[in-house]
Amino acid sequence: MLKEFRDFIARGNVMDMAVGIIIGAAFTAIVTSLVDDLINPIIGLFLGGVDFSGMGIRIGEGENAGVFAYGNFITALINFLIIAWVVFLLVKMVNKVKDMAMREQEKPAEAPAGPSQEELLMEIRDALQARG
Repeated sequence: MLKEFRDFIARGNVMDMAVGIIIGAAFTAIVTSLVDDLINPIIGLFLGGVDFSGMGIRIGEGENAGVFAYGNFITALINFLIIAWVVFLLVKMVNKVKDMAMREQEKPAEAPAGPSQEELLMEIRDALQARG
């Protein structure tokens, strides 16, 4: 069973997936910073200094009151849209590169150039002269 686990981990697909998860986590931190530190302040500027992260409606009173934090949801939605857009662009770029590679492979091999019409006529002439 330990050998099976080692073989499973050593497969290329599992390693690719692990790298993707690690890169994805780092990418999420970058997008979160982009939204929190750059996009939200610009949107807040147009909306009169509104900060999404603090937006919410207090439900109930006292210490046990809940908060309907729709501002955090708006921030998460912006994060999602940015990540989805970047993933779309990456997939589009990879597909374009893949299509270009497939076109290169599908190019028909050029047929070897045969003798020209003049060369064929000269061969016929030479063959006729050799007979006669």
